Amino acid sequence: MIRHVFIVLALLCAVSLAAPSVGQAQTFKADKFDIKGDGGTDYVAVEAATGRVFVSRSSHMMVIEGATGKVLGDILNTPGTHGAGIATKAGHGFTTNGGDQTVTMFDLKTLAVIKQIKVEAGLDGIMYDEPDDLIILTNHSRPIGHLIALNPTTGDTVATVDLEDTAPEGAAADGKGHIFVNNEGKNTIQVIDVKTWKATASWPTAPCEGPTGIAYDKATNRIFSGCSTNSIVVDASTGKIVATIKNGTRVDALGWDPGKKLIYVPNGGEGNVTVVHQDSADTYTVVATVPTFAGAKTICVDPKTHNVYLFQPERGPAPAPPPNAPPPAAGAGRGRGPQGPIVAAWFIVIKQ
Repeated sequence: MIRHVFIVLALLCAVSLAAPSVGQAQTFKADKFDIKGDGGTDYVAVEAATGRVFVSRSSHMMVIEGATGKVLGDILNTPGTHGAGIATKAGHGFTTNGGDQTVTMFDLKTLAVIKQIKVEAGLDGIMYDEPDDLIILTNHSRPIGHLIALNPTTGDTVATVDLEDTAPEGAAADGKGHIFVNNEGKNTIQVIDVKTWKATASWPTAPCEGPTGIAYDKATNRIFSGCSTNSIVVDASTGKIVATIKNGTRVDALGWDPGKKLIYVPNGGEGNVTVVHQDSADTYTVVATVPTFAGAKTICVDPKTHNVYLFQPERGPAPAPPPNAPPPAAGAGRGRGPQGPIVAAWFIVIKQ
């Protein structure tokens, strides 16, 4: 295992707010561990009860000891996996497998697979809705996206909701009977009523485009929505945008630490994380920009240890095209073409 360490004394950055406040720069330490293994990645998820981090690797799900970067296990046969939902109370974990349209249900203690649940095409996002005790799937189905709720004890489907705004990404629950879903397709947040399982509102997110990661703060009743260049803070009662935060590009998740009142926005384009302090319900200050690794665009926060986790493979040069090969088609070069071999697999831990 290779371990790299760097310490960042972050400088204050400007935040786009109607009445900006003066904040304090904060110091963060970032450790990088090469956990090896094959496969790309999408989401990372942490089990706060144990400090274990679940890292998606395209065809398998690696389980890492968060504090040390040690590989603890591997859940195999999860083709096209995107992420994990962790239901500690039920003792079960779940992975979304886009490759074969299934969800893998596994035992959290042993990591043994319990069953494969056939769902539908478009499986992508996944979260554990603790207030409602549900596993929530957000599916990029076509032409209409879906939110699907599973019973975390049995794996049975509880409800399916049509999301006509299309291309749902992250979801967050408020514990008051609502689930908020980011939708990349129409740049909205849809509100789902968990009693009727109907979409009751659709809130525009402009100037946020392509909303992905999302979190909810119970203390202030605010939604944090992660977007490239402009993340937003939304009043969860009205849908009103109360603050806009400047960050980087290629954002695909968002982390929230309620104990520290810190928002973490991973900027895959720049290879860093924008750290934002919640000064009040409607006032936010960027307090740090922490270097990570180019492409690292998803993130999770352990609310107990306050550790922050990211993951990104490092690839070598792509192979040269064969002689007389036709030129790449329009739109190529966005991760769909040939890729080089993985030369390292960086598990990143950010601490204060």
